[in-house]
Formats: sequence, structure tokens, C-alpha cells
Amino acid sequence: MNAHPYSPAFEKAGFGFVSGALSIDTDGVAVEGRREALQAAVDRLSERLATVHMTLEDVVKTTYFVTDVSLRDEANAHYETVFSEPRPARSFVQVAALPYGATVEIEAIAHKNTAA
Repeated sequence: MNAHPYSPAFEKAGFGFVSGALSIDTDGVAVEGRREALQAAVDRLSERLATVHMTLEDVVKTTYFVTDVSLRDEANAHYETVFSEPRPARSFVQVAALPYGATVEIEAIAHKNTAA
């Protein structure tokens, strides 16, 4: 039985829908530090994308959920290092809390261009 009642990522008709990837390490422990938390969430996002044979290059839309909206400038700078132009569309939302004490959660929609 899965730990959660949903798929970490789901592929349909060339699209990948990725459930929120938290700023936790591989043991499920919240990562301390602002930049470190952003990178941890991206690392977990990459792992989830891989389950549907996709990568960050396939991402077309992200939604960032953060517990501190002041992280926005750092998230913008980090986004520029993670995604090439044209960068995916993004929403950025502050929330009261995230599971496991995480400070960042990223969900994504990806698309695998199969046209030759």
C-alpha cells in the first residue's frame, strides 16, 4: 500500500501532472535554509518527474506554495538557474503550513513533445 492515496506523478496524453514536491530530504526530513529548501523541493520534483519519464526541461507550469512569501526574490533567482528560457509559467502562493514542517512545495505540469 502507498503511503499516500495519490500518484506522485501521473502521465496522460503527453502531459505529466506532478503532485506537490516538498522541501524535504530523501529521508523525509524538512531541509533548513531558504535556498537549500528551494533546491530540495526541485530535487524532489525531478524525482517525481522521472517516474513518468520526464525532466525539468518538460515542465510548462509550476505552482510554488511557501510558508513565507518573502522567499519570492530568492525563488525568482533560483528559478532562473533551474529553468532555461522560455521559463515555465509560475504561480507563487503563501500558505499557513506544509506537511512534515517543509517550507516550500512545488507542483508542476509537464508536457513531453513527441512530435518529430
